[in-house]
Amino acid sequence: MKARHKRLALILGGMGLLTAAILLVLSAFQENLVFFHSPSDILQGQATPERMLRIGGIVEEGSVQRQADGLTVQFAVTDTASSIPVVYQGSLPDLFREGKGVVAQGRLDEAGLFHASQVLAKHDENYMPPEAADALQQAQKSMLTVVQP
Repeated sequence: MKARHKRLALILGGMGLLTAAILLVLSAFQENLVFFHSPSDILQGQATPERMLRIGGIVEEGSVQRQADGLTVQFAVTDTASSIPVVYQGSLPDLFREGKGVVAQGRLDEAGLFHASQVLAKHDENYMPPEAADALQQAQKSMLTVVQP
């Protein structure tokens, strides 16, 4: 084999390894990518069931139900226009309350029930994740345009 052919084989082999490494990194990135959706977005079909996502909004008043096992909690997250039922197994943050902001990460099942693997509560009166604040504002605007003739 000539030196020229060896060099070409080495270059092609290196490019193949580089391509494989890039594909592995992109695949891992795609699997760990989590999108934020409001309850209205989910009900409009913008979220894919069984895909990891985050929902945010307000914990609906009167919706929190604790199961007998003490760890399973069901509640609804609303953006004032729509609400999504959420089930979570684990201990909730201390700041978790009805009528307060929350972001939940998990998966939506085919029946429309959101199975949360993580629940984050708003940490003070002035803060809300920008995505949740935008979703609430959009939902309120859409309700105003529907109500006004």
